[in-house]
Amino acid sequence: MLTSTIDQAHYRTVMGHLPTGVVALSGITPDAEHPCGLVVGTFQSLSLDPPLVSFSVAHTSTSWPKVRAAGRLCASILAAGQEPICRALSSKQPDKFADIDWTLSQTGSPRITGAHAYVDCEITHELDGGDHTIVIARVLHMDTGHGEPLVFHQGRLGGIRQLTAA
Repeated sequence: MLTSTIDQAHYRTVMGHLPTGVVALSGITPDAEHPCGLVVGTFQSLSLDPPLVSFSVAHTSTSWPKVRAAGRLCASILAAGQEPICRALSSKQPDKFADIDWTLSQTGSPRITGAHAYVDCEITHELDGGDHTIVIARVLHMDTGHGEPLVFHQGRLGGIRQLTAA
């Protein structure tokens, strides 16, 4: 096995050149019955049949165990202009949802109002991914919102300014 000689700061700089979507994962804690959540930049479609998504969560996350305990979650793909929601859900505040407008999704998870899209999921698998856990979840319901997505690129948050046909 090769030992990694990649500098972590350089790794972050290089990988930061890849724009990523900003997704709020949220659930209702079974014990306290209040919303909990976190933000990931690794959310993606995994399979059409069956409909699956995947995302990664740092082992150090203190929010993921709370969302995981719910068993189901809503992935709110944040819209441009929802930077304050991203910051709130990335914080260590005890009530991250204090200033966030949300409703219950069809499957009973917190859905962020005004998000670009929503994906309700049920957690099916967790895999080791180095210092992260790779989560696979089955899609139960999904819908679109409006506007353009919030994007994270080179340490900055913002919307997509210009798109051309692929």
